[in-house]
Amino acid sequence: MPQEDAVLLVAAPRPLDGRRVARWDVPADPARVAAARAAVTRRLTEWGLGEVVFATELIVSELLTNAIRYGGGPIQLRLIRDRALTCEVFDGSSTSPRLRRAKSTDEGGRGLFLVAQLADRWGTRHTADGKVIWTEQSLDGDTPGL
Repeated sequence: MPQEDAVLLVAAPRPLDGRRVARWDVPADPARVAAARAAVTRRLTEWGLGEVVFATELIVSELLTNAIRYGGGPIQLRLIRDRALTCEVFDGSSTSPRLRRAKSTDEGGRGLFLVAQLADRWGTRHTADGKVIWTEQSLDGDTPGL
């Protein structure tokens, strides 16, 4: 007689404290990426997360640049400080990025690979208006790739 397994998942979502979320609308202009990085650095410093500033700046630069170059507006950047630091970049395209290893002669194509090295986890979530590329970084002092 075959056995059947059953799983019951119970989740109790809790609202995030507004002081743990930062959100910026980012114009689809590559010149605005530097201002977004500076805003992220200020917020991480306010949160006492100086140890992840460098990696997060690189992640934000790559994700925003890709959203501007390939995604289209509106573009939004969001940081969520919880058990881990989540970085989300929303854009208006439904096209998912591809992780690839660039050849030594390629001038581009390393951005998402770099993001994957700096983050503990990353992925894509589709929305009604486009997609979200998200990363998660540990806040226990052990930053991957560094």
